[in-house]
Amino acid sequence: MARVLVVEDEADLREVLEYNLTKDGHRVQTATNGADALRLTRETKPDLVLLDLMLPDLPGTTICRTIRAEPTLRETRIIMVTAKSEEIDRVVGFELGVDDYVAKPFSVRELLLRVQAVLRRASTTDTPVLEFKEIRVDRVAHRVWVRGEELQLTSLEFKLLVTLLERKDRVQTRGVLLSDVWGINSEIASRTVDTHMKRLREKLGDAGAYIETIRGVGYRLSDTPFEGH
Repeated sequence: MARVLVVEDEADLREVLEYNLTKDGHRVQTATNGADALRLTRETKPDLVLLDLMLPDLPGTTICRTIRAEPTLRETRIIMVTAKSEEIDRVVGFELGVDDYVAKPFSVRELLLRVQAVLRRASTTDTPVLEFKEIRVDRVAHRVWVRGEELQLTSLEFKLLVTLLERKDRVQTRGVLLSDVWGINSEIASRTVDTHMKRLREKLGDAGAYIETIRGVGYRLSDTPFEGH
């Protein structure tokens, strides 16, 4: 199965996670603080890190940001496990590039299913390079170019663009985008999606016109550019 690093300072929970993940067929390592988590991630290159947000030395956000910034680690899957369950915490986590977010207390079975889902998405990723019109995306390197000029996108903007490219010509509702890109099953204001879509279009320049707004529904990437987007 997969190599999983559990980063958790609560001994009881760490042992429960290690036992159940091992029983599920994974090779498990554990760390109790941020320094050890980064050291083991660099040394062993785990497929997935279960990362507690509140650690004794470093916040989980710093660990996540560090992993995403290092070229040899940025494809490591990260599930943030934390007692902080406010929507703003989830948004911050996904901005930093986590693949999923689980709030404590949680069902161990649910966590195992989420681990399976994240690993399955990683193993079924299609070609690493997506091309559409003048847009080129390297999913492995997390890089985007328009007409050969590289753009600087946030992690959420990158996920949003990849989602639209993978589902070209299919309307994506705001609810679907919140669920699939942000990992939020909520009725929070659609401004969250609209604001990020506006920023993405601005960064894409003229190529942003290929993203069509479907009034009252959501968005669609189409071969025909739309004026007044």
